[in-house]
Amino acid sequence: MKLRMKKLRPDARILPKAYAGDAGIDLCAVETVVIAPHDRARVPTGLAVEIPSGHAGLVWDKSGLAAKQGITVLAGVIDEGYRGELVLCLANVSNEPQTIEKGQKAAQLLIQKVEQVEVEEAVELSESERGEKGFGSSGK
Repeated sequence: MKLRMKKLRPDARILPKAYAGDAGIDLCAVETVVIAPHDRARVPTGLAVEIPSGHAGLVWDKSGLAAKQGITVLAGVIDEGYRGELVLCLANVSNEPQTIEKGQKAAQLLIQKVEQVEVEEAVELSESERGEKGFGSSGK
């Protein structure tokens, strides 16, 4: 499968995968952004993508940023028909301001097959072993 990526700015970076078999495609910031403690920020990538039909783009954390700086991704679903700029919504869960530098790897994009479903309103749902048991229902 090919993923078509378009630079919307000349300083945008399209990176090859670091290792064969890597699941994610690194996405880099095209601007330096400081994220205050316990706040979020939009980080532009300068890229647009053409997600293959029947797939979605899922934006995930870079493990190093998450573990070392407390940077995590919010709002990470890209629909196949979207052709605008990929703008990352990053949150800083640390107690210190965190800086994402221009050109820095800030998140990763995974392309995943998506089943198309037709939503149907139901008066009743089938029974299951779990039923309505929610948070913590399976124990610690």
